[in-house]
Amino acid sequence: MITKRIIPCLDVRNGRVVKGVNFEGLHDVSSPVELGKYYSDNGADELVFYDITASAEGRSLFTDILREVAENIFIPLTVGGGINTLEDFDRVLKCGADKVSVNSGAIRNPKLVEEAARRYGDQCVVLSVDVKRVDGVFRVFAKGGRENTGMDALEWIRRCVDMGAGEIVVNSIDTDGVKKGFDLEMLEAVCRIVQIPVIASGGAGCAEDFVTLFETLPNVDAGLAASIFHFGEVRIPELKDMLAGRGIVVRR
Repeated sequence: MITKRIIPCLDVRNGRVVKGVNFEGLHDVSSPVELGKYYSDNGADELVFYDITASAEGRSLFTDILREVAENIFIPLTVGGGINTLEDFDRVLKCGADKVSVNSGAIRNPKLVEEAARRYGDQCVVLSVDVKRVDGVFRVFAKGGRENTGMDALEWIRRCVDMGAGEIVVNSIDTDGVKKGFDLEMLEAVCRIVQIPVIASGGAGCAEDFVTLFETLPNVDAGLAASIFHFGEVRIPELKDMLAGRGIVVRR
């Protein structure tokens, strides 16, 4: 069985980590540098850093705070937010990112995925998709979940994988911050159509939700969460102990 990854996510606004529910009602949590270092030292397999308002505000991702986070962690770092060009890829990689996450920028210019994969390699290009059910159909949302693109999410994911995306983060807006468990139906639909790593995001409320995720959908490669880790409701070492005790392979 492939080793499952546990990934904390730092949603950063104005240099601070924030968290909300259903992508709304954001509240200040902590310093991304302090939190990133804590996770690096306490068993996280990777770290995701999203500048969550960069796309909506039409600006580039803040690099000063990113560089400081990268200097203080010793685990792979994925960075997203305001990634619209190959120059944006280059800039965040030079700040210490290992992988670059694209979302709204790829929606505006799908060729960005293909061009970035060609220049930096598939393993560097992470497709982040914010998905919400609209009239029973999985739709892609842009600008931090604010704008319905009208695109079918599964068709969009398949297209980006064909262009070279090496990994997918599936963000369920319906379950984000609700803490009732991952969106298993949505994730299963994605796993059926791709052969690349799938990261589940949105909905984790307790350690058991990760067990349910990996037992129900063994093709999901990683579970990503924010608030339950930020507020100490779930501690990664104890989570990994639980997963291992249930026969789920994790890095120790």
